[in-house]
Formats: sequence, C-alpha cells, structure tokens
Amino acid sequence: MTVTENLSDTAQGSEVGALLRVLNGQRRHVLGILDGLDAKDLRRPVLPSGWHGLGMVQHLALDVERFWFRAVVAGDEEVIHGLTSGDEAWKVPPEVPAMEVLDRYRREAELADAVITATPADAALAWWPHDLFGEPHLHTLRDVLLHVITETACHAGHLDAARELIDGRRWLVLT
Repeated sequence: MTVTENLSDTAQGSEVGALLRVLNGQRRHVLGILDGLDAKDLRRPVLPSGWHGLGMVQHLALDVERFWFRAVVAGDEEVIHGLTSGDEAWKVPPEVPAMEVLDRYRREAELADAVITATPADAALAWWPHDLFGEPHLHTLRDVLLHVITETACHAGHLDAARELIDGRRWLVLT
C-alpha cells in the first residue's frame, strides 16, 4: 500500500494528489510488466545497451524516487551524501535477490510519497545538484513530479519492450 491510498479527501482532490495518482499508475505499470518473470529473466538483457529489468527498477528506486524526492525536494542530507555517481544504480550484484530490488522500489516510492504529500505543489526545492545539471531547470515539487512521471513512464515503456522480447507478454494489447 502506498501513502496515496491513504490520502485525505482534500489531498485526493488536490493538484498534488492528482499528479501522485498518475505517478502511482506508472509505478504499478513498472512492477506489473515484470510480474511473473523469474530471477533469471529479470536479469536478462535483451537490448543492445545491455540493461535488464532488475537494473531498471533499481535505477528507478535510487536515481529517480530517492534522488528527486528525498534529495532534491526534501534536501535529506543523509540521502544526498549517500548518492552514487555514474551508472552504479543500474548494476545489481548477482548475490542481491530480485525481491530485494523490487521491495526497495516499493519502499522508495512510499518514502517519496511521504515527501510529496507533505509538500505544497509550488514549494521551492531544498537542494539542487549543480554538478550534474548546472543551473536549475526544475524549481518546485510540481516540476519534479512532472519530470518523474515522464521518466517513469518512459522507463515503463522500455520495460514493455524488454518483456515482449523475453516472453511475448504485452501490457497494452492492441487488436
């Protein structure tokens, strides 16, 4: 269960509540398209770039949910100091169980939801990674929510393509 499912009626009707419901739909898509794959297929790269579904989920947990909400929006110093650089989040060591990565994504989404529901849509960001992005191009929680919705939806589409290549399963079936 996510924080969104426990939002008050006021929050449910708010702009932030609406954006969070859209984000939660994309989060469900990410997990749903991978549902039923075994640990071997979750780690199986099927595109020339070499990423696999489990690495994508870990990227979404650490580089998207944790980074944008807990570091950038909330300014959590512990999270900021613990951020990795480069493509480290995409690499899942073989000894890490698949369920641990999937649960980490769920947990980071819940932690992100707590930040989101406690922050006004137009609140200024607490921290900005100038070393990564230069001058800020996102300025409020609203901006970050829209960015994360877009990134999550894009990666959900990547996972759709990977899943179809693995076993033919499709999220959206066109007749």
